[in-house]
Amino acid sequence: MSNEDSSVKPAPRPSHVSIADVERIVRDSLPLAALLGLRVETLDYGRCVTRMPFRRDLIRPGGTVAGPALMGLADFVMYVVVLSQIGPVELAVTTNLNINFLRKPGEADVIADGRSLKLGKRLAVLEVTLYSESEAEPVAHVTGTYSIPPPEQRK
Repeated sequence: MSNEDSSVKPAPRPSHVSIADVERIVRDSLPLAALLGLRVETLDYGRCVTRMPFRRDLIRPGGTVAGPALMGLADFVMYVVVLSQIGPVELAVTTNLNINFLRKPGEADVIADGRSLKLGKRLAVLEVTLYSESEAEPVAHVTGTYSIPPPEQRK
C-alpha cells in the first residue's frame, strides 16, 4: 500500500482537555458560559460541539435568539477548541470574531460545531457553524482568531 492511499487516515489525536476540565473552568472562571447553560457534548483534538439550551430570556424582538447570545456561544466553542489543542491555558483570548447571521434560529436549543483551521505558536484560526436544533440549515457562520500566550505566561 502506498503512502498516497487516501483511505488510510491517521489516528485522531486526543484532546488536551476533557469535558470535565472544561466544566471546571466554566464553574471557576467563566460565569457567562455558566449563565447561558453551555454544555460541551463532544470534544476531540481541534473539534468541539456545544449546546446552548433554549431560554425565553435570550429572545429578542422578532422572536429570534439574540445575536450576543449566539456570539457568546461561538466564542466559547472556539475557546474550548483552542484548549483541546494546547491544554488548559486559560489566558488564551479572542483577538477577532466575525459572524454572519444566515437565518433566524427557531425557539429551540442552538448547537455549535467548532473546529480548528490552523494552530500556530501564537495564533489559532477557528471556524464555528451554528444550528438551531429545529432546523437543518445553519443559522450562523463564525470565524475567529485566538491569541495564545507564550509558555512563560501560561497558567
